[in-house]
Amino acid sequence: MIETVKKAVLAGVGAAAITTEKVEKALSEMVEKGKLSANEAKETAKKIADSGKEEFESASETLQSKFEELMARVGSGQKERIEALETKIADLEARLAALEGGQEGED
Repeated sequence: MIETVKKAVLAGVGAAAITTEKVEKALSEMVEKGKLSANEAKETAKKIADSGKEEFESASETLQSKFEELMARVGSGQKERIEALETKIADLEARLAALEGGQEGED
């Protein structure tokens, strides 16, 4: 499951990189055509990058929160299951010890 989450995050980063390249290319084309000054292109690129960074951070926080909720739900009954298994093991060890004790008297 952790691998799936990692792949999703990496896919998001990859998509962001591709988007950045496309934005830079589009802004460069606008500068070349005279529709945008170089300074305006830089400002626009910075705004887009800042916005993308904020969205990525927000998505990361949401993902982290959801992941922690999921792990809490998965682990919620874990303690009880471990305690039940430990009790069963202790009971089996006691029964085994009693059986072994009874066999030693027979030899």
